[in-house]
Amino acid sequence: MDVEIFALCDAATDSAGKLNILGAFDKIGAAQLPIVYPRSSVALRVRFDRIEQGMHRIKINVVNEDGQPIMPAFDNEINVSFPGEVQSLCANLVLQINGLKFEKLGQYAIDLAIDGRHEKSLPVYVLKIAGPKPPEQPEG
Repeated sequence: MDVEIFALCDAATDSAGKLNILGAFDKIGAAQLPIVYPRSSVALRVRFDRIEQGMHRIKINVVNEDGQPIMPAFDNEINVSFPGEVQSLCANLVLQINGLKFEKLGQYAIDLAIDGRHEKSLPVYVLKIAGPKPPEQPEG
């Protein structure tokens, strides 16, 4: 098996086997904390060889710098079934995330495990940005 695509993005869809990705990123700017990122998606495309036909467990976890989850894990099974004589095929998965909350600045990670084995990690950096300047007060 080969993880061909694993990305955090603004939006993603799977349309008849085509994985569509919009706005892949790894940094989130925060003027104040905590910050809630309203909507994002994790896009995953995994290529399986014919000998890997069958059920596979996919687990995705979003964790802080200490490895502690910051949201419930996505944990599900997919059935990889080969049509005809093809020797490999891709399975796409799109995980929609609403209201992802980051309590502090720093590095987070999105971890991917397939069949109980860690396959990849995506770093996500929450960085301080300047907020809007307060209006100037007239003297006098």
